Amino acid sequence: MYYTIYATDSQNSLEARLAARPAHVERLKLLVNQGRLLVAGPSPAVDSEDPGPAGFTGSLIIAEFNSLADAQSWADADPYIAAGVYESVEVKPYKKVLP
Repeated sequence: MYYTIYATDSQNSLEARLAARPAHVERLKLLVNQGRLLVAGPSPAVDSEDPGPAGFTGSLIIAEFNSLADAQSWADADPYIAAGVYESVEVKPYKKVLP
């Protein structure tokens, strides 16, 4: 089943985000290689593909896991959490309908 992982960034976390990004992206690439990632990306703080110093307000990941507990465990191990980028993370089941 798919699960959404929605994370809200901590205030002034852009520097920590940029530092932890390579490790964060490597974990996502593993999901891609396993055919389990539907979509992933950050939410810019301003209406721009590249928000510059405005940074980001959070991230959304939709990926396939065996259970809610597995999805939560995976989310809890995100390098952005260890780096203090995320203030909060919410994991929920997701049912893909379209396309």
